[in-house]
Amino acid sequence: MPEKAHRDEGLTAEARPATKEDAAILAKLVNMAGDGLPLYLWTKMAEGGDPWEVGRQRAQREQGSFSYRNAVVLEHGKVIACLIGYPIEPSLPDPDTPAMFVPFNMLEAMAVGSWYVNVMATLPEARARGYGSRLLAMADAIAEATGCTGTSLIVSDANTKARHLYESVGYREVASEPMVKDGWTGAGENWVLMVKPRTG
Repeated sequence: MPEKAHRDEGLTAEARPATKEDAAILAKLVNMAGDGLPLYLWTKMAEGGDPWEVGRQRAQREQGSFSYRNAVVLEHGKVIACLIGYPIEPSLPDPDTPAMFVPFNMLEAMAVGSWYVNVMATLPEARARGYGSRLLAMADAIAEATGCTGTSLIVSDANTKARHLYESVGYREVASEPMVKDGWTGAGENWVLMVKPRTG
């Protein structure tokens, strides 16, 4: 397929709010975006059961950061990409937070008031077609519509391709924290907070 047609798909794919019926593909996309960290956590939670079922159940929740209610999907014949996010609100530190999540909480606390891009992912066969840029533009629009100060996200320092994309649309690195892997074998040494202030 010609390159122009590929890029056009990023514009013509249908965007819609996710539903509970999207739970399986949301779990798959979330795990892709997290470089296997979600599946690692779901495996622990499954206690010998199916970790993907844990992921699907979490996607079907009515509340929580990973909930279908916080997700928008893009369809081009099937769901091929998703955006999951929410405003970061002030919160007190929880002493019971697992060590692995403390760096995330510390970085998120530096971006209170922004709309947090928790997950942005595209299926491998649909990449390099403009979907990522479109989802980031949608995040900007949501941030403006909800009165947020801008958008923010956290990315591994090893994910240079994603960081270049974020920088190309206006995100800038503002802080980083060392990863606490706790047995997870994903790439990288630090989590990096990137922020894009609202313009206008």
